[in-house]
Amino acid sequence: MLQRSLLATRGLIERSLGEVRLTQGVQHREPIQMSAFIEEVTQAAILEAGARGITFTVIPVVDGVTVEADRQVLAAVIGNLLQNAFKFTRPLTTVTLRVGVSTERVFIDVEDECGGLPAGKVEELFSPFQQRSTDRTGLGLGLAFSRWGAHANNGELHARNLPGKGCIFTVDLPRYAVATPVVNV
Repeated sequence: MLQRSLLATRGLIERSLGEVRLTQGVQHREPIQMSAFIEEVTQAAILEAGARGITFTVIPVVDGVTVEADRQVLAAVIGNLLQNAFKFTRPLTTVTLRVGVSTERVFIDVEDECGGLPAGKVEELFSPFQQRSTDRTGLGLGLAFSRWGAHANNGELHARNLPGKGCIFTVDLPRYAVATPVVNV
């Protein structure tokens, strides 16, 4: 139980630091290997999912996929999305984290089984201080910070409703082109 509490505290501190850095405009962009990054952010999430009785599935990431981003801000974005997914997903269902790739983009999806988004405009979910549930344990800032964090890393954050099932939040980032060495023959 102590380990779970410490990991949860560490996750909260990391997300908070990322949010503070974001609001202060502090950016430390670096190439980030997505396979290692996803492994890092899922460690605390595994414990939270288990504590809530939710299955947490992480789809393996293709090797060599890289983005250029501020690691702490991106970790705060994904941490917020996972925290929301665990908060709103029904017990005994699944939250899935996956990374999709195109030649120019990287898509980080957090899919839940919350039953679908409430009626109304999906974009309202990203407004600060919006809470569209009876669970008021947060401040209503997580999705707003997540969108700001995606933008700060030259990306976008989108939500898709899966009526009657759940929703998918997608962080869409530019793919970092790793330079290949030129070999003179």
